[in-house]
Order: sequence, then structure tokens, then C-alpha cells
Amino acid sequence: MAKLGLGRFEILVGAVSGTGKTYHMLLEGQSLKEQGVDVVIGSLNLSNRISNVELTKGIEQIPGKQWTRAESEIFDLDMEALMIRNPEVVLVDELAHRNRPEARYRTRLEEVEQLLKQGISVITTVNAYELEGIQHMAKKLTGIKTSEILPSHVLEMADEVRIVDVTPEKLLSRIENENLDINQEQSVLKKGNIAVLRELALRLVAEGVSESLEKHREEKGYTGPSGAGERILVTAQYHFNGSIYIRRGQQIARRLNGDLRVVTYVNPKLPLSKEEATFKRAMIQLVDKVGGKFQEMPLRPRYGFSDEIVEYALKNGVTRIVLGHSKQSRWQEFRKGSIIREVLRKIRNVDVFLVADRADHDGERILPTKTIGVASEGGYKHLRDTEIVQEKLSHIRRGKFKVYIGAAPGVGKTYTMLREGNDLLKSGIDVQIGLLETHGRIETQAQVGELHLIPTNKIDYRGTKLQEMNTEAILKIAPEVVLVDELAHTNVPGSKLKKRYEDVMELLNAGISVISTMNVQHLESLNDAVEQITGIRVRETVPDSILRLADEVQIVDVAPRTLQKRMQDGKIYAREKVGQALQHFFKEGNLIALRELALRELADDVDERLEAWERKNALRGPWRREEVIHVCIDIKQGADRLIRRGFRIAHRLKAAWYVTYVQLKGAEISKEGVHQLRELETMTERLGGTFRIVSAGNRHEVAEVLIRLANEEKATQMILGQPIHRKRVRLGRGGNIVQYMVRHARHVDVLIVAAYSPIAPSNGKTF
Repeated sequence: MAKLGLGRFEILVGAVSGTGKTYHMLLEGQSLKEQGVDVVIGSLNLSNRISNVELTKGIEQIPGKQWTRAESEIFDLDMEALMIRNPEVVLVDELAHRNRPEARYRTRLEEVEQLLKQGISVITTVNAYELEGIQHMAKKLTGIKTSEILPSHVLEMADEVRIVDVTPEKLLSRIENENLDINQEQSVLKKGNIAVLRELALRLVAEGVSESLEKHREEKGYTGPSGAGERILVTAQYHFNGSIYIRRGQQIARRLNGDLRVVTYVNPKLPLSKEEATFKRAMIQLVDKVGGKFQEMPLRPRYGFSDEIVEYALKNGVTRIVLGHSKQSRWQEFRKGSIIREVLRKIRNVDVFLVADRADHDGERILPTKTIGVASEGGYKHLRDTEIVQEKLSHIRRGKFKVYIGAAPGVGKTYTMLREGNDLLKSGIDVQIGLLETHGRIETQAQVGELHLIPTNKIDYRGTKLQEMNTEAILKIAPEVVLVDELAHTNVPGSKLKKRYEDVMELLNAGISVISTMNVQHLESLNDAVEQITGIRVRETVPDSILRLADEVQIVDVAPRTLQKRMQDGKIYAREKVGQALQHFFKEGNLIALRELALRELADDVDERLEAWERKNALRGPWRREEVIHVCIDIKQGADRLIRRGFRIAHRLKAAWYVTYVQLKGAEISKEGVHQLRELETMTERLGGTFRIVSAGNRHEVAEVLIRLANEEKATQMILGQPIHRKRVRLGRGGNIVQYMVRHARHVDVLIVAAYSPIAPSNGKTF
């Protein structure tokens, strides 16, 4: 919402020139004009795109002031003409533009500020690398240089910031096929460099969304983690181990794309010793170097220390607390108390990560990692090897796979997919629609254009005729490209395949390229995060491996309030469902959090692809240690949640991972338990892990068996579930299983995953 008396300010952000920012700005201008809004064009860079020229038709243009710079024609805004014309909205391209030397205003940003003060709304465009703060990193990673830099606060001025995303493959194809006049250094227009700039742009917008989510939650009185992003809290004292914990926390934060907070507690009544003062200076420098935030807080009595940590974590939206393993004996813990045990007893929805004490175990010290190039596997193998030949032929035969992903229904995924389909059709490619779900949206239906819809199968299910994609008909027709909506859809019982993504795999394997759509809520490993955000368990999911198979993944980004407006206008659901949707899934806080989740997930996907291309400058940094993850489950305590968490961690660490269930000898498992174990095994294998069932003589041996197995396989991290019941469950002299493992596995990192439970905000409302 625009500030009182000021025009509304909207910024479209792209990774580089040519991503389509101008196109989307004009598209929005045309949409506003159709609604009766007075729109004019103040500045435009058409880049020889015919589609952009078409979109200018019917919109009044205010000619700019022409001048010459380095033998190029430049146009400044005609501010006098714009002020006299006084439209409701003005479209202004290239916000980072610098005006002619004699102009009244030095920069276009200053001119935009004047327009906003007069109550004129502005829609504008900017490349992420033109922003102060991003520019330095962009130059370092890609060599790009720009003399036109915008202050970093410019995005904070905007009422809406939206990313216009495009994959490197699509952009390079667009430049080649459409002969675009891109004002960009040739060194930047390389697949890897475009990907780096794309990731920077995605993370930039995600950070802004995260800040707006924090503000929203603060206003509503919500506490605890939002579920959208990671925030790592390291608690360390002024001791040599402090640097080890900080570095481990930094590695976790970078791999999980999270923020790092470091807190140390001191007794304000006691001065620091010389040694402590030295460690303090070193820790502050280290935290600053790794991009974290450092805070020193007063120390309460020992039994208040856990309360301090828990209170800080909940107030600051922490998702993971990093602590050092305790060196106390069981008797000392009984006498003095255990900080770890107390934190686990009091905390909710926050994971606890215990850093392995490897310095005592095998002399290892966690030091800063250095980026090293990795030789590609199989580069010198003979193609006579049958498996390699088959793998290469399979990859050549397989169709191309592209997925449009969004934060929620109604963002425009299907609309965008259909537009791309028509563009491909016009270029002479045989594109047909395999399955389309318009949900009655007129704007979406209008985008079908000349595309042919392959007739669907009509299946009788419980007296109702349902439509499913006719995969066999598509295979018979064999178009070059087929459009398939709603990738996560579950087929009608009785269909040949259970899920639509399985049908898509058949099409791809037959050499047919597929463009599809899905929402971030349907990604299997994010199932728990989405439930935490919305309170809704999504039943239809797509394995992460399917998304990783995609040649291109592109986000369709829409601001939450714009999406809510679409909902209110009846453009997403039927009118009778609007009120309920806005009160539940489509609440503003939910949409902001889902948008952040989608942006961060895609940024991580871009980074994964950068690593696959063997670049040395992936933004999240390398992870040199060989990791082995052990997930220990109990079918009574959210095993599926632990498995999904294990997968996400293992995927980011490029680690082997195992899921282990311990069955007691002589104990019978119910039919329901057997069925549940089969489902957990299927989930593990679908996500790429190894599932196994091992035995123990009695409950006292369960923890011993798990630790012995981890030691045999040189596990570097064990993942356990936080006990649901907070009361101590005894296992003879050892305490409960988690307590025993924490005490006897100090040479291994231990992650204790929080049992999810809703947290009520201070005002009594629920999120």
C-alpha cells in the first residue's frame, strides 16, 4: 500500500539485461489500462523485441530528452512534461540510469522520487548487480562492471519488489534466436555467470521478503521460527572452542542459506581475564568475517542459562541452536544440571545441534574451508563401457524438462507456461497441451491461443466422470513439446500410474519435451515447513529428485498483496470460497513465508547446478569434509519428519545417508506398524537414502546399537527426534535414548530435530 500522499512504487528486479523486466512492466501497464487506470510510458528500452513493441500499443508515450554519450543515443525523462501531464501511473525503465550532466536531477532515481511526491505511481526496472552491496560481489564473481549504482535502500523505498526470473538457458536462447540488442558485457553472457547473477538476484529479493515477514510477525505478536528460512544461533564462551562452534555454525548457515547469530553470556560483575579478552576480540573478528551478528548478553545464574537461550531463540526466530557437547559426567549433570537437557525440555519447534568434540577424539580442528576444483568423474573412461554408453544415449534421447514453480495457487504459472508454449509454436516448434487446469480463470483460458489440446481420458470414479491426461495418446502423437499442468496431481485410482509426474517421466523418456507447473508446497522435503507455515498438511507431493531432473526451473513471482487482490477479484477461486481462503491458506503472513520459501529454494537449486558445473565460486561455499548422515527413527515419533530433514541435510552436504529403525528381539510389530515401516522405507528410497531395520536385545541396548552402527560406518552426524513427552523416560541407569546418545556420541555431531507444535503469539492469536 502506498504511503499517504505518495504514489505507489513498484520495482521489477532481474539478474541481467534481457530477462524480460521491460516486457513484464509493459504487461502490467496494459493490465492497468484495461482497468481504466491512466498509464503513460516515460522511458523505455525495447531491446529490439517485437513483443515489447506490441505491448506499447495503446499506451501514451511521453518523449524523453535525447542526448549522446559515447556515440550512443540516450534518453532522459522529460520531467516537466510528465509533471504537467500528471498521469496516475508512469512506466520508467532502467532505474539506475544517470542523466546528462546539465540535467536538473543527476539520476533517474531522484526523478522517480519527485514523481512519487506528486502522487504519481511508478513501475520501474533494475538489474540486481546495479544495487550497492550486490555490485561488489557480482564484480568479484563474474567480472561485471557498472558505473551506474543505486543505493542499497532503494528496495526498502518500494511498496512492491518482484523478481522477473529467467533461466540461463532460456536467456541465451532468447539472445540467439531473437537477435536481442543486449547492453551487457560479453563475459557476463555465459551460462555460469548468468547463473551466479541469477542466484544473487533471488537471494536479494528473498532477504527483502524475509524482512517483511519478520515485520509482519512482530506486528501480529508471533514468536518462534516462521518455517520459511533458517536462522542459526551459536552460543559460545570466550574460549578456544568458541571459534570451532562459530565456524561450524557458519558452515551450517551457508549450506542451509541461513542467517548466523552468535551470542555469548558474561557475568557483568566480573571483569574479563586477559585470555578471555583476547578470545573475545578474535571471536568478534571471526563473526564479522563470516557475515554473522555478534551479541554479548549478561549471564544469569546457572539454572537460568537455558532459559536465556530458549527466550532468545523464540524472540529472534531461531531455527537451530548450536551448542558444544557437554563434558560433564552423568553424576555431574545430576548435581549441577544439564544445559542441553534443559534446553531440549523447554524449547519447541527449534532444532538443537551439538558440535562433535573431535579435538579430543582424533585431533581434528574445523578450519576455514578453501574452494578447490574437483576433477569430473569418468572424463577419461572409454566409451566402450556399456553402462556409460547407455547413460549417454539415454540422456540424448530424453526430452527437455522445464518446471514453473510458484509460492501459491494463482501466481500465474499456467498463464506463463501457455505464453511460452505459444512463443515456441510461433517459432515453428510442434507444441501441444497434454493437460490444462484453468480453474475457470478467463485470463488463463485466453492464453491458449493457437495451441492444440490433446483430448483427455474420461474416467468414471464413484459415479463421477473425471479427466486425466491421456499419456498414450500423447506418446502416439509425439509432439516436440507438451504442456502438462499441475505436476503434483494424483491420478484417479485405476489409472496406469499413480502420479502425474510418473506420466511426465514416460513422456520424457520417449524423447518428448515437457513444460510443467507446481507450487513450492508440493515439494516433498518441504512438507513439514509448509505445515508449520500454514497449519495444513499437503498430501500431494513431488519427490525432490523429479525437480532435480528438470533442465530448467523458473519461478513465477507475485507479491502477497497482489495475490490477495487477485483472490478478492475472483481470479483464483470461486467467489464463495474467497472469504475462507483469505482467512486460512491465503493469509498475508502465510503468503509472505511461502514466497520466501520458494525464492530460497530456487536460489539453492541454482547453487546446486553451479556446483554441478564445477564452478569454484558457488555462493554457499564448499563443504570439503566427507559427510555420512545417520537418521535414527521411532515409528511413534514423527519418523517421516526426520527422514525429510535427513534428506535435505544430506542433499546439501553431498552426503551418504541412512535411516535406521531398531526392532527389539521377540517383540511383534502390529499390522499398522508394518505398513508404516514400508511407507517409511519407500519414502527413504524415493528420496535417495538407504533404509534398514536392525535388532537389539532390549530397550537398554537400542542406543548402544545405534552408536555402534554409526561408528562402524564413520558417521559424522546423527539425527534424532526430540521426545514428544517432556517427562524423563528411564532406560535403567542411562536415562532416555536421546540423553544416552548425547552422552556417548560426543565424537559425532548430533542434530536433535524439534517435535513440531503450534506456538501461540503473545496476543493469543495463532499463525
